[in-house]
Amino acid sequence: MTDTDARPPGTGGDAEFAGVLVSRPDIARLAGVKRPAVSNWERRHTDFPSPVARAAAGDEAGGAEVERFRADEVLAWLSGRGVPANALRPGEPVGTTYGDRFRDGLPGGATGGLLRTVERIAGPEANRLRGAMPLDSYLEWLLYLVLVQIVEPEGMAKAVDSLDGTVRDYHPPEKTVPRRLLAELTDTLGRQTAGSAQESRAAFDHVLVLWRAAHAREGGAFFTPPSVSRVMAGALAAVRPRAVSVHDPYGRTGELLVAYLDAVAARGGSAPPRVDGRVPGARERQVAEMNLRVHHGRTVRLGKGPVTPALDPSVDPPGSFDVLLTNPPFGRRLENVVPPPYWTYGAARRSEFDWLQYVVSRLAPEGRAAVLLPAGAAFNIGAAATVRAGLVEAGAVECVIALPAGLFTLSAVKTQIWFLRAPGAEATADSEVLFVAGEHLGHHATRTQRVLTDDDIARLVGEYTSWHAARAAGHCFEGTPGLSRAVPVPDIAAHGHNLDPSLHVRPPGLASAVDALGPDGTRQRLTRLGGEIATLHARAEAADAEADRWLRRYGL
Repeated sequence: MTDTDARPPGTGGDAEFAGVLVSRPDIARLAGVKRPAVSNWERRHTDFPSPVARAAAGDEAGGAEVERFRADEVLAWLSGRGVPANALRPGEPVGTTYGDRFRDGLPGGATGGLLRTVERIAGPEANRLRGAMPLDSYLEWLLYLVLVQIVEPEGMAKAVDSLDGTVRDYHPPEKTVPRRLLAELTDTLGRQTAGSAQESRAAFDHVLVLWRAAHAREGGAFFTPPSVSRVMAGALAAVRPRAVSVHDPYGRTGELLVAYLDAVAARGGSAPPRVDGRVPGARERQVAEMNLRVHHGRTVRLGKGPVTPALDPSVDPPGSFDVLLTNPPFGRRLENVVPPPYWTYGAARRSEFDWLQYVVSRLAPEGRAAVLLPAGAAFNIGAAATVRAGLVEAGAVECVIALPAGLFTLSAVKTQIWFLRAPGAEATADSEVLFVAGEHLGHHATRTQRVLTDDDIARLVGEYTSWHAARAAGHCFEGTPGLSRAVPVPDIAAHGHNLDPSLHVRPPGLASAVDALGPDGTRQRLTRLGGEIATLHARAEAADAEADRWLRRYGL
């Protein structure tokens, strides 16, 4: 299925603008950018539309001719370029594209009312409408009705008359809902249309973000930030094209699968025929399936699975996967668990190391995986270090990308992305691991939350894909000072298999000082620093254990 085939029906088209011609200044004005930005798009992107006509510019240009572009082609191109979070106008939701702005300014191209209506009934009017209904239940129903309005507007009437048909077709959250609420919501939404496929997805995503926040509970439900999803998915789509099977064993609300399909479409590839996964519960499964339906027209039936594979190792179907990406729960201790067969590299008593070994065991020979993990997984000692050493020595770890803190809305935890491959996919004699220190990237969207910009995402994905391309060509990857460095496995072993990028990536300006030490001096210095870091981590873990003991003593 191509991206065109997957576009949700009923969202309108752009054919009405085929006869409209626009100049470069028109494009800049309608898209809300400065004039040089349009020239920059033309210069940097070979797929930018070509001019189709010349017309007199009038007295302002002294009668000179200016080039004109077809508005429908420009709209299609701009619709694939999101407006950065720090460039959004007041009232523009996250996910707005330059195409949305461009369409609004075209004659007859005003955006439909679906997004504005959804923002109203999901926000200021939500408490009045839901009454005693819990907020997350109300928002889940709203998600469902927005889905119906997007994929089959005429199906909205069935939601009022009878739930029988819609239960079969669209799987609503529950089989019962207050008739007054259902009638008011369906009447309000049924009178609205979306001006574009982008607006439809923005309306759905607006409710999805609110539902995630309402549904989240302490100790779980840390949904993957969109920018992190794009890094994970974009890197895998680049290095593992033409994948047949894509899997997320802990799919949450399907955000990583959607991001992967987005990345494949952006690269002009065909969507993989097999896309599946597991989710923690029935409500997450319904939301994830709706998410895939709205964004890519995929009817995917997701299974239910445990919080960590060791609790039910046989839950996934047999076989292997070309691409596997996931944001699993971490920080859980596994007690009284029978070691499953895939614990090849050591007993994993923390869930993140259970997930790591499980993911590696399910990769096809040329498969690739991306797993989001806590930063501590890179340097935890004890059994964690044993598992980590086994994975590194087997050649299963390709890359570790450190992310800035504050990306999650509900937690300040520092995270990293581990890129993995099937053991034996590369000769161990010249094996190395790429480290990318991205902790300094991003900017504050709010006082407490950071986001990665489009340029940040491109830099992180680019380091991994450039390293991959250099390895495939038999070249040495130079890395970027202060951002990335490829380190041979023997050097990693000399540091106790510590995979923290901050240990291995040289800060800018220190390269000459390190070179002056020579290989032996550098190795000795890094060994000493690694020992000091390990000591500090041990002290920190001891302090945490003492704090836990006192908290338990007081029943906390």
